[in-house]
Amino acid sequence: MVFTAGDTLQLNELAATDLTKARRAFELRYWAALAAVKYASPLIRKDGSIVLTTGVAGRRPHKGWTVAASVCGTIEALTRALAVELAPIRVNAVCPGVVRTNLWQSMNADAREHLYESVGKSLLVGRVGEACEIARAYLFLMLEGYSTGQTVVLDGGAALV
Repeated sequence: MVFTAGDTLQLNELAATDLTKARRAFELRYWAALAAVKYASPLIRKDGSIVLTTGVAGRRPHKGWTVAASVCGTIEALTRALAVELAPIRVNAVCPGVVRTNLWQSMNADAREHLYESVGKSLLVGRVGEACEIARAYLFLMLEGYSTGQTVVLDGGAALV
């Protein structure tokens, strides 16, 4: 089972944070993941796999990323806790950085390309990620049978710069 939520993260300073929107972010990214695992796990065979989705906001937050960082950090903790509780089913997470996906479709095309270019230039690999690269991480975690409770980070080296 793979769970991924593709909403735009709430990026606001705490004073400007809309708590209703913050709750919705947790509803979609945390509570929905927990519900999906609760109801799917009895149907997953013992050598099966669950892969959740988090994001780099939880590992290296910036000013104004309180809600986003909290949601992402919660998913990493959930991954570890579920790995212990659901063993021998393996539970892992994928933690992407900025990736060319529809997540950014609310931006106009010029702003989106500027984001990709500016973020890409700041990364050690010199570009943002592609969806197919992130998909391979999910496949790896689903197919290999030895890791559990782990988070695979695919951020182009963002955590290092």
